[in-house]
Amino acid sequence: MPMPESHPTSTGSQLSRRHFLSSSAVIAGALGAQILDTDCQAAPPAAATSAPAKESQPPVAAPPSHPLEPLNQTEISQAVDIVRKAKSVDEKWRFVTVTLSEPAKDVLLTFVPHTPFPRRAFVIVINRTTGQSFEAVVDLKTNKLDRFDALPAGLQPSITIDEFVECEAAVKRDPLFLAALKKRGNLDVNLIMVEPWSAGNYGTELPEDKGRRLSRALCFVRSEATDNGYARPLDGVVVVIDLNAMSVLRVEDYGVIPLPPESGNWTRQYLKDVRKDIRPLEISQNQGPSFTVDGYEVSWQKWKFRIGFSAREGLVLHNISYRDGDRERPIVGRASVCEMVVPYGDPQEKYFRKNAFDIGEYGIGMMANSLELGCDCLGHIRYFDAWMCDSRGQPVSIKNAICLHEEDVGLLWKHTDWRNNQTETRRSRRLAVSFISTVGNYEYGFFWYLYQDGTIQCEIKLTGIMNTTVLAPGEKAEFGTVVAPQLNAPFHQHLFAARLDMSVDGPENSLYEVNMVSLPRGPGNPHGNGFQAVSTLLETESQAKRSVNSGTARFWRVVNSNRKNRLGQAVGYRLLPGENSPTFVQPDAAVLRRAGFTAHNLWATPYTPAERFPAGNYPNQHPTGDGLPYWTTANRNLVNTDLVLWYVFGQNHVPRPEDWPVMPVATIGFSLKPDGFFERNPALDVPPSVTV
Repeated sequence: MPMPESHPTSTGSQLSRRHFLSSSAVIAGALGAQILDTDCQAAPPAAATSAPAKESQPPVAAPPSHPLEPLNQTEISQAVDIVRKAKSVDEKWRFVTVTLSEPAKDVLLTFVPHTPFPRRAFVIVINRTTGQSFEAVVDLKTNKLDRFDALPAGLQPSITIDEFVECEAAVKRDPLFLAALKKRGNLDVNLIMVEPWSAGNYGTELPEDKGRRLSRALCFVRSEATDNGYARPLDGVVVVIDLNAMSVLRVEDYGVIPLPPESGNWTRQYLKDVRKDIRPLEISQNQGPSFTVDGYEVSWQKWKFRIGFSAREGLVLHNISYRDGDRERPIVGRASVCEMVVPYGDPQEKYFRKNAFDIGEYGIGMMANSLELGCDCLGHIRYFDAWMCDSRGQPVSIKNAICLHEEDVGLLWKHTDWRNNQTETRRSRRLAVSFISTVGNYEYGFFWYLYQDGTIQCEIKLTGIMNTTVLAPGEKAEFGTVVAPQLNAPFHQHLFAARLDMSVDGPENSLYEVNMVSLPRGPGNPHGNGFQAVSTLLETESQAKRSVNSGTARFWRVVNSNRKNRLGQAVGYRLLPGENSPTFVQPDAAVLRRAGFTAHNLWATPYTPAERFPAGNYPNQHPTGDGLPYWTTANRNLVNTDLVLWYVFGQNHVPRPEDWPVMPVATIGFSLKPDGFFERNPALDVPPSVTV
């Protein structure tokens, strides 16, 4: 978990991470360190740093000072030790998750600094022998196990990094797989890249699959150790693995297809002819940054918030507030991107199961990169490290997992009065907090921006390498784009869901939808130019199932009717959609049983602590689906309540040849903008820039 800057360096034994990750960041154990310079050199295969597990000498970490601080290294070891002793958990079990069990809101509201507070860990474990999974809650203050419950049959926790690594080894030593390589020209198994995909649940599983924890591995062929394997998919071979037994159940062979002829290399060792006309671009803050950091609490100009991090969601922002005069005004209690699904559009038998839930099935926090100055971040940077847990219960550190810095973003506001030649200009600055996660072939950068005018923006940057398939000689691409000879990049989507626990000037909020309406000609619109903003209260969960509509310039307002501005208006914040796309799979497609949250762009629910993930807690192999479509059947009241918004936004990827072999960044996101929250432009007091 993120550790404050003042903590000492800690290192330990190395733990292998997913070999197929494109991320080349080496995860070290220096806590809170800042990287001063780098030339963005490609690093060796990713590895994590594990703290030594010695019961007699537990790792030393500063005690938490706030209920929302992520678990530290010591607490992770403590939680694991308590579960092991209480339930005789040995090395045959896997620890899937050891994370903070976030305290109830009443604890946060009544918390007084430097006073005791509850501290609990949430743990998920798997008994590999029986296949049974369990949830546990550990009280770290009393050293007791509060809860240890078996998951219902059919539910599978997310897949761990260790399982991916072990899965690749199991595939490469399996006789059936080696026979498939021999059938295809006796390919060298050492040059095979195995990419284990989540198996999902599509109603087509064989009897031998029932009750098993599965992965369906796709494979690629390198020409040498550092070659881009995605240029040559081993099409027609799908390996089904039992992850608990770590053995191959079967190899599905859909026929031999010749490998594409071209490589698709993208690293500096292959690309020697680079541009020579780029001059240095330097960003300096000689007096230091404008933000301050106290543990995990960040203050920047009038903003204040707390940083959190989990193996599943990655970056979480807590208690976002803005100082207005002498008041700290709350806006969002908790914000995160909490789920995503990537449906691929090729319906062929060997491909139709490619629908990955990169957050719910894998966990993007655990796959976070170690960020590097000058490469991933530019400027005066404050890094935070991440402490998590591997499947053997060892604490794992990811160095520089979170980046905090300021950016110049052009104009904030400007006006010229031509009558008296008076001009005022203010440049805009924003605070950026971000992390980048590598999930197999793709990189996802998650960025939260705070602006001087009270705007909050969420932006996701997508890059990396497209997942590819092979075209037989002379075959045309039906469900994708040809990006190299005989190489197809399938049509696919990236559908994200953000969870926004709103608290606009307090917890009692209501939700309105605003649409622009063109008025018909008549006495009220004699010239035909009239149009109005029509605001509709969404009173219940069923009414709040909404979709974007650019034709009416639709947006949504969260208001606090108990708080009025000086004009008598309820204070509020707008949710403004950015680029978006609906899902194009059929409503009865199997993937939508688990991804039912993609049916609408907006959902709203009253705050319920257990409702954290829009596809439910366990989308991996879930037989029926869970989450928002099921919770909202209660049709609960949304007026003057502790309101949670769920915003679903999708990037539709029709690949281009220019996206190969590494795609330039594509961006998608949304904004929260003040709407009557302030009395006037809150950025009027930004001082003029100093001219040299």
